[in-house]
Amino acid sequence: MPVSTPLRQFALASAALIVLARPVAAAADLPQNFPKSFHTEEIPTNGTTLHVRVGGSGPAVVLLHGYGDTGDMWAPLAAKLAVNHTVIVPDLRGLGLSARAETGFEKANQAEDIAGVMDALHAPRAEVVAHDIGNMVAYALATRHAERVTKLVLMDAPVPGVGPWDEVLKSPLLWHFRFGGPDMERLVAGRERIYLDRFWNEFSADPAHFPEGARAHYAELYAAPGRMHAGFRQFAAFDQDALDNRAWLAAHGKLNMPVLAIAGAASFGPVMAVVAQAAAIDVQERIIPGSGHWLMEEQPAATVEAIDAFLNGQPSAAKDGHLAQAALSLEQAEAMPQSGAGAGTSGVGGISTVLLYGDPAKPGPYMLEIHVPANTAIAPHVHRDDRFATVISGDWYFGYGARVDDATVKPLTAGGFYTEPGGAAHFAFTRSEPAVVRLTGNGPSDTAYVAVPPSH
Repeated sequence: MPVSTPLRQFALASAALIVLARPVAAAADLPQNFPKSFHTEEIPTNGTTLHVRVGGSGPAVVLLHGYGDTGDMWAPLAAKLAVNHTVIVPDLRGLGLSARAETGFEKANQAEDIAGVMDALHAPRAEVVAHDIGNMVAYALATRHAERVTKLVLMDAPVPGVGPWDEVLKSPLLWHFRFGGPDMERLVAGRERIYLDRFWNEFSADPAHFPEGARAHYAELYAAPGRMHAGFRQFAAFDQDALDNRAWLAAHGKLNMPVLAIAGAASFGPVMAVVAQAAAIDVQERIIPGSGHWLMEEQPAATVEAIDAFLNGQPSAAKDGHLAQAALSLEQAEAMPQSGAGAGTSGVGGISTVLLYGDPAKPGPYMLEIHVPANTAIAPHVHRDDRFATVISGDWYFGYGARVDDATVKPLTAGGFYTEPGGAAHFAFTRSEPAVVRLTGNGPSDTAYVAVPPSH
């Protein structure tokens, strides 16, 4: 299977993307074992019991898995962090080897599950590392127990109700968010491996990097009584999670602790940082080359290095396509030098460009702003890379297609979000008001105007 691009796995545009799963290369390796110094505990908490792995010594760090995995996914990271941390690795409510559960899958409630585990292990505070649905539980924990979460790592998944959540839901590849209930459980019963292979294949850069041994291991765990029910209920709770998170953000604002947003280059890509920036003030970003969604299976060494560097206070160097730390106020960004046309820009006269980081002409992440005067049009064009855009100010009119007259134009104001999938024709214009639009992508980028198709 060819390496994916960020929009291939979590497409936020309306175009349907169909991916055919291929057989994967067999591998004998099971998920890596935890160090022998680790032990397991069954910890009663918040009306359920969680299976928890514990090891190491020092400040606590909690590792939260997602769907399609269990806490077993964290073994390589746990071994690294146990040198100077007390590592706490639960299986989420109803999943893995935790007790069966019928209800309680709202992420705010599961946050209390984790707080109870921390209490039982005498960990008043902890750094928290999360992936997939673990992100959602970790965010709920960080909002409701901010004094207990010292650092937060969010990996390659959205958070309900935060940032571009409504656009994420439009992706046809996320059909499983709405797939659940007793009929679906009966359909999947005895076919858990078939169901899970769909995600392991489609959400990876290369399915061969999710080993056969790990697939068999997780499929057996998810085939145990009540586990698929718990998985489906995790997704069914998203609507309530979104309501809870929006209400919390409106009442309390963004998180203050340092946050690291990690994504696979062939999966969530730059969107992970967009989500994190909507949730928190102090955000760093790492994009892992050669990985899709399953970072710990596909690129464990690079992922462990990124997390260890963040948690242990090492500087995040701008190398190998990763971003350096940068935090600019609106005034600072507006004071940066402005230029005209460049790689990935329209080249339209009167439009000025502010390059915030990176270089669109070179490989690696970049961010730029375009300042567009009133009554200015950018004709239909394409870029080779997938790009994500946020309207910073003004009125912006955007549409997809090679012919403006036949396309649906959507008016966007400050905070509006849209995507520019690689190779997909799109256009934009202003009317009586100027606009500023911020764009992120993973270069090299370019701009190619498209010929107007003949009328029929």
